[in-house]
Amino acid sequence: MRVRLRSEDGAHDMGLKAPSIVTFMLSVILTVIVLMSKFFGADIPMLTGNESWAMLVAYSILMLGCMVRGM
Repeated sequence: MRVRLRSEDGAHDMGLKAPSIVTFMLSVILTVIVLMSKFFGADIPMLTGNESWAMLVAYSILMLGCMVRGM
C-alpha cells in the first residue's frame, strides 16, 4: 500500500508493509498478557494498574513494524 504525502518540499511516498513475524508475535503476546491481567485477574508485577499503557506499547510496536523497514 502506498500513501502519497504532500509538503513544501514536494510529494513523498510512504510505503506500508506487513510487520515481521517477530514484531507481530511480540505485539500479540503483550496484548494477551494485558488481557489476562485485566479480565482474568492475573497479578503481573509492574503491569497491574498499567494495562492501558501496556496496550498502547503493544499497538505502537505493531504500528512501527508496519511503517519502519527492517523492524
